[in-house]
Parts: sequence; structure tokens; C-alpha cells
Amino acid sequence: MSATAAVSGARIMAHIEALARCSAQPDGLTREYLSPELRAASDLVAGWMREAGMSARIDAMGNVAGRYEGVAPGLPCLMLGSHLDTVRDAGKYDGMLGVVTAIECVRALAARGVRLPFAVEVVGFGDEEGVRFGATLLGSRAVAGTLDPRVLDLADGDGVTLRDALGRYGRDPARIGDAARARAEILAYAELHIEQGPVLEAENLPVGVVTAINGATRLAVTIDGMAGHAGTVPMTLRRDALAAAAECVLAVEKRAANATELVATVGRLDAMPGAVNVIPGRVRFTVDIRSPRDADRVAAAGDVAAAIEAVCARRGVRAEIAKTHESGTAPCAPWLMEQLARAIAAEGLPVRELPSGAGHDGMAMIDIADIGMVFVRCKGGISHHPDESITAEDAGTGARVLLRFIESFQARRTA
Repeated sequence: MSATAAVSGARIMAHIEALARCSAQPDGLTREYLSPELRAASDLVAGWMREAGMSARIDAMGNVAGRYEGVAPGLPCLMLGSHLDTVRDAGKYDGMLGVVTAIECVRALAARGVRLPFAVEVVGFGDEEGVRFGATLLGSRAVAGTLDPRVLDLADGDGVTLRDALGRYGRDPARIGDAARARAEILAYAELHIEQGPVLEAENLPVGVVTAINGATRLAVTIDGMAGHAGTVPMTLRRDALAAAAECVLAVEKRAANATELVATVGRLDAMPGAVNVIPGRVRFTVDIRSPRDADRVAAAGDVAAAIEAVCARRGVRAEIAKTHESGTAPCAPWLMEQLARAIAAEGLPVRELPSGAGHDGMAMIDIADIGMVFVRCKGGISHHPDESITAEDAGTGARVLLRFIESFQARRTA
């Protein structure tokens, strides 16, 4: 039996189907951080880890962590993983594919009695999406030791704070620092993930190597005009906040359309008071700007802010712009990209390099380890949607690539 024959795309798909049933949404998939559904999913994952020959635990932040020892106990590890939380009305594969595939690879190693000159750890991070508490990457930031303790005061839509939610989950909020890992313990962090985009499918490729996780800037914009009666205020005397916002949205789109590999999105827009016969007096909207180059993203954010101010000045309304999030580009380490590329080539496949427009746990893990990523093709590039889909064949290909990478992994020598 070959080294890669032991992995099963069918088993990966079956496990993902089982995880999809851990949902707060009866007709779909919604699994928020520190929810009963996340605990059910975590218990499943911990069980699969143990079946695969790993020790398993749930850490102080609610992440599921499994470990497969190397040729000697206590060696530094190659860490693999992704997240187990989802957006609302989610697809089945975002996050879960990376966790389940990593466990499948360890299962294959253990089945052949293979021990490596390093440990292999698999982590199912409890929060990457940031749906419940509005702050992303809580699980991986805790592991990286960069979690700001002030996040404990964040509250969900029901007023439950993160501090209280951890307590209800059986974790001690005063000990979240226990989840942190030291740089010396981790040789590298690698993640397998669906592409969440259409490039691989368009080029008929099952997998690709990620070059970088795009940096992101998010803005919250409030435009204040003057509400008034829709029937009595002449058009020339209006200070319509929604009309101004509409022009701003088009300005955001235009700025991104004139740039390479830059994307910008207005994903939410709320008009107030929201009555059919009232001119909107206040509008709030969001702007999300992403690029694989930080300088381009920062310049675009400045241009967008200037364009919004100009539109509002011309229309006699007032704009307030607040930056709510900023994360720099997280480049994948060339030495890991090379090893992942060799694993893909060993499968007889072309090596396609591409950036990630979506955020991933590697953005946090890069603070304590070099990172690498493999993308797996997804149907139509659809993600964060119930129609998110991959094939068992591609799941198997991704697993074989990841297993080849693990077995041939060479840690970078440091001085």
C-alpha cells in the first residue's frame, strides 16, 4: 500500500456531513462560537482525533487540540488546522475541510505505524468567523498569544459577554492565556481550505498553493443628512443621506475596479428612519477593502474615505468614517510553499499559485510560526452559502497532497 493510498475522500466527506448536523439552524448550518452546537462538533472532532491515534483536549479558549507524537515524546510540532465555527446559513466545507483532512492524514500515519522526527498537531479553532462577538480569529489569536483580554467584555446579540459564555462552556475566562503556545513549540503552521473563489475551477485544477492571505481594512460610515416628508420637500432642497450613500457606494466600486487584485465591498447598508414616505436622514454602511499588497490597500482606503467626504460635502450632508478593522497581508513562507508545491507535483498536477482573498487563522498564527496553505477547488467559487460544494475526488486529492507534505516535511534550519 502506498503512503497516500490510506487517505479516504469518502471518509472525509462523511465526517463533514456529520459536522453539518451540529447546527442551530434546522434547515441549514449555523454554528456559533461557544454554542452547544460547537461543543457537539468539538466532541465529534476530539473523538475522531483519538480514533486516529492522537491525544485530544479542548483548550482554555474552546479550541479542539489533538497531538500525534513523533519518534520521541515532546518534540516540536508541525501544526495543521482550521476552524469549526461557521457564518449564519453557511456551507459545510469552510474550515471543517481543513480540520477533518488533517485528522485523516494522521489516521493514515498511525495505521502504518509511522512516527516522524516531529510531532503533528491538529487544531479545530473555535472562532474564526467572528459572528457571535464581532471579533474575528479569537481561537487562533489565543493560541498565538496575541488575544487582547479586553475581548472578554464583548457581548453577543443577547447581551451575553464572552467572559460569561466561556464560563457556561466550562472554560475559566481568567485562564485564556493557557491556550497560548510558544514559538519554539511550533515548526510551522499549514492549513488546507476550500478556495472560496473560482480560479481553480476555471483552470480545471483540484488544488493550488496560496501565496498570501490578503490584508483587509474595514470602515464603518455614517452619513447624516436631514429627514423630511417625501411629498413636501423639493428635490433641490433635500439633504438625502441615502442618495449620498448610493453615490458613495459607486465610488467604492469604481476605486476597486481601477486596481489590480484589489477588491472593495459595501456589504451592509441601513437607512433610517426606514419609512416609505420619509427622506432618509441617516445612513450607515460598511466598506471592506482587501489586497495582497498592503500599500495598495492602504492607498485605496484613503482614496475611498476622500471620495466619501467629497460626495457628502457636495451634497450638504455630513460623513463620519471609523476604521473598525485593519489586518496586514499575511505572506505564506516561500520554504513552505516550495514543499507544498512538491507535494502537488508528486500527484502529477500542475502547481498553481494564487492569493487568498478571504481571511484565515493563519493571519493570527503568523505571529508565532511561518504559515503555508493549500486550496481545494470548490464548485462555482461559492462559499459562505449553503451551495458551497466540493467533490469526494477533490477531497481525496487534497488529503493526498497534505499527507505527502507531512511525510516529507523538512523544518527550516535556524541559526
